Amino acid sequence: MESYATALLYAIPFFIFLLGIEILYGYFVKNQKHKVLDTVSSISSGLTNILKDSLGLGVIIVSYPYLLEHLALTEIKASWLVWVVAFIVIDFAGYWNHRLSHHINFFWNQHVIHHSSEEFNLACALRQSVSNLIGYFPLFLIHAAVIGVPTKVIAILAPIHLFAQFWYHTQHIRKMGWLEYIIVTPSQHRVHHAINPEYIDKNLGQVLCIWDRLFGTFQEELAEVPPQYGVLKPARTWNPLLINFQHIWHLIKDAWRTENYWDKVRIWFMPTGWRPADVKENYPLDIIQDVYHFQRYRTKASFAFKGYVIFQMLATLILLLFMFYNYSEIGFNGLLLFGAFVFMGIYGYTTLMDRSKIAVWIELCRGVLGLFLVFRTGDWFGINSQVTGGGYFVAMYFVITIIGGIYFTYMERESLTAKAVLKE
Repeated sequence: MESYATALLYAIPFFIFLLGIEILYGYFVKNQKHKVLDTVSSISSGLTNILKDSLGLGVIIVSYPYLLEHLALTEIKASWLVWVVAFIVIDFAGYWNHRLSHHINFFWNQHVIHHSSEEFNLACALRQSVSNLIGYFPLFLIHAAVIGVPTKVIAILAPIHLFAQFWYHTQHIRKMGWLEYIIVTPSQHRVHHAINPEYIDKNLGQVLCIWDRLFGTFQEELAEVPPQYGVLKPARTWNPLLINFQHIWHLIKDAWRTENYWDKVRIWFMPTGWRPADVKENYPLDIIQDVYHFQRYRTKASFAFKGYVIFQMLATLILLLFMFYNYSEIGFNGLLLFGAFVFMGIYGYTTLMDRSKIAVWIELCRGVLGLFLVFRTGDWFGINSQVTGGGYFVAMYFVITIIGGIYFTYMERESLTAKAVLKE
């Protein structure tokens, strides 16, 4: 986990840099593909994912080293050919894992967050799950274990393979000629994220597009069918932690409500979107029918509020980078407490983005607990040894959090409502 945290220490600033380039490019060419609250929500989702992974939260059914030890028929060395074969094997496994997530109700829950944005940009690439608490991906690598691909090769290539899926989440790059026949391109991935009937569940490849062409899931982007983004059952929230568990909550309620005992069991393994007939009739869900004319999720946000949520996101990012930098020094118990503050923070300011009055109590509680910890220890997880007076800067941050939560819940919110009434 410590080596993973070190990798993130370098990867996160690189992703944010590329995101900044895309935003600036969109601004200068007057074709902006980012909206502040959506982008903050996307980045915040990415922060929850990397925090969950860095803390090792979850249960792994079986690890790749275990499979290698018990299934390998031979032992091979890490030559350049092995690296190439291993990359192809990982990509093949990724295709089928991705396909499973799109076609089975239970597995869709861990992937829906990635599709939840109604925009398409580099930020939505960061919408990754925290609900995938059961690790089963090594099962897709059984064939690699059988031929004896070393653990080190898989361990190095897996994050590289994941990071290689970042760049094609953009609308600024059109079709790429002959590369369209080899790798997944922005054009192909726009299709994948689209909710148009022509595009649903297509282009499931992760780096190579050959699997889609081989297994019948490829769809070219059509000029006459502009992609529309999101999910057919809209999330209607900026809170990534809520989005992560919305689908499984629907499944739980449907399983409880249906009177058919067989439906209570099979709902988890049926195709994505399937619901028991009695529940579907008695408890209809809001599903988009016309993908070109639907109400996209928006909440009122002044210039000051947009600045505030960007500040909260950046502050969270800085705190995370500090945690990764001091991972071993903070210690396991400290990391869990630190992580709880970060999760609570993201939950708080994204709930505030939803303009929910509950947010103020979350922010007030977080701020008070944070101040208590700073003044009780005189520090913030060892930050004083890195930054002179660092603990006081953190205390100031929690004071701003308390003030911001109160102001944007009661004062500015009422002002925005009053203006809306006057306009009517």
